[in-house]
Amino acid sequence: MLKVAVIYGGMSTEHDISLISGKNVIDNLDKSKYEIYEIKITKDGRWMDKRDREIKDIYKLLKEMDSVFPVLHGLYGEDGTIQGMLELASVPYVGCKVLSSSICMDKVYTKVIFEKAKIPQAKYIYIKDGNKYVDENFDEIRLENDEIVKLVEEKIGFPVFVKPSNSGSSVGVNKAKDGAELIKSLADASIYDKKVLIEEAIIGKEVECAVLGNEDAQASTVGEILSAEEFYSYDAKYENQDSKTVIPADLPKEKIEEIRKLAIKAFKAVDGSGLSRVDFFVQEETGKVYINEINTIPGFTEISMYPKLWENAGISYTELLTKLIELSMEKS
Repeated sequence: MLKVAVIYGGMSTEHDISLISGKNVIDNLDKSKYEIYEIKITKDGRWMDKRDREIKDIYKLLKEMDSVFPVLHGLYGEDGTIQGMLELASVPYVGCKVLSSSICMDKVYTKVIFEKAKIPQAKYIYIKDGNKYVDENFDEIRLENDEIVKLVEEKIGFPVFVKPSNSGSSVGVNKAKDGAELIKSLADASIYDKKVLIEEAIIGKEVECAVLGNEDAQASTVGEILSAEEFYSYDAKYENQDSKTVIPADLPKEKIEEIRKLAIKAFKAVDGSGLSRVDFFVQEETGKVYINEINTIPGFTEISMYPKLWENAGISYTELLTKLIELSMEKS
């Protein structure tokens, strides 16, 4: 039997969601194929075994594994840090490698890649340290609050979404309809990251596409998010029972195909491997597709879109996990 370590928890704001995802992965792994080692990282960074005992030599334990399955959402898990550790240990692991993980965790730099790849996306402004506008040449210009509001009015127009550059599960994300809400949202997002994205609000459908594979990556059909709130916030995702997903999305076949092709293009643009969930907006007025972001370790909870999309394609949760582990060993 192959030894597989599942790492979950972590030090990010998404710790609790990672606990649920990790337990689901463990419960659904094929026990006839894999000897499973549970590793939980606490919020303060301690590595614990399944009996809640601290692991003294984690590097030695990892070296004994045939593959590692990180189910760590957000910083210190989805951002290239643990991927770098596993690379140094020469251990195969599920998911994207160091470069693509770090790029996709940072919304600002993901947008730079999308621009280069000519993938349509919403207009945006990058603010650093709460009051520095970073222009297209990456020059920093210090602005007062009223100047930031004016800049947004001129370059984007309200409403806008304000997001920490490095965060997930919509933590720290707010919608601002005017200058006062913008400044308040900017302060809130700055709690989570010194880099903040101010982004055009695209009115329309919010849809997601799952990508699976390495060089021969395949895209699933497209799923649609029906948020119970104004936008798909943390509470709407995990707390509000009225939020729903529709698979496949209520879109024409040709639009679904367009999104699938863009998902693969985005995955390749960031040098992805293993898996990713690629999120898009379909503008209500024009039907135009805009990419939102890539998640390199998407949720694996019972309500998560990534496994549901592949289930729709006839791949069970357990089969999907087996495929991901096989891809990790192929990648290495």
